[in-house]
Amino acid sequence: MKYRSLGNTGLRVSEIGLGCEGFVGKSDVFTGKLLNRAIECGVNIMDLYSPEPKLRSAVGKALEGRREKFILESHLCAIWKNGQYKASRDIREVRPAFEDMLERYRTDYIDIGMIHYVDSVETWDKIAEGDIMKFALEMKKAGKIRHIGLSSHNPKVALKAVRSGLIEVLLFSINPCYDLQPAGEDVEELWADKNYEKNLINMDPDRENFTRHV
Repeated sequence: MKYRSLGNTGLRVSEIGLGCEGFVGKSDVFTGKLLNRAIECGVNIMDLYSPEPKLRSAVGKALEGRREKFILESHLCAIWKNGQYKASRDIREVRPAFEDMLERYRTDYIDIGMIHYVDSVETWDKIAEGDIMKFALEMKKAGKIRHIGLSSHNPKVALKAVRSGLIEVLLFSINPCYDLQPAGEDVEELWADKNYEKNLINMDPDRENFTRHV
C-alpha cells in the first residue's frame, strides 16, 4: 500500500480508502470482517458520510479496541431524520447528531469532520459565517474534531473554501454526472438529456480549471 499526505492535516493516509456503502444492510460479523481485511491490506482511512444509525453502530462495534488503526472521516450536517438521510444546516439538528455519531462509533473524537454537501456559494457563505463553522471550530478546540474538511461538487465553492483557510481537507467529486455541466444544487439536472448532448466533450470550464490546479 502507498500512502500520501492528506490536505493540510499532516496525516498520512492510504491511497485506497474504505467508504461506508459496503456496510449498508450488512451484519455486525460482515462489518468486522471487512475492517479486518482493510487492515490486512494497509487501508487506514474510512470516509463515513452515512448518518444511518445501525451502520454507525456496527462500525463502532467493529472498531472497538482498534480505533487507532483508522483515520475516521465523518460528516457534519448529514443527519438521520424520519428514517432517512437529510442534509441539515440547522445547528439544533447538527449538534445532537454529532454527539450521537461519537457515541455510536464508540470514540471521543473524529479525525476529520467534513462539512457535508456544500454545493452553492451562498450555502458556503452562510456556513462559513454562521453557527455550523462556529460549532466545527468549537469541536476542534475541544479535541472532538482534529481537522475540519468540506465535501462539494461545485468548483467555485471548493476554491472559495480552500482560500478561506477554514478547512484542511477537501472532498471533491470526479464524476461524469457532475463534470459535464455547471455546478448546482438541483439534482434533477444530473439526469436531464440536454446536459449530455455533446457526450463527453463539454466539461464545465470552472470544474476543468479547478481540477487542473489542485
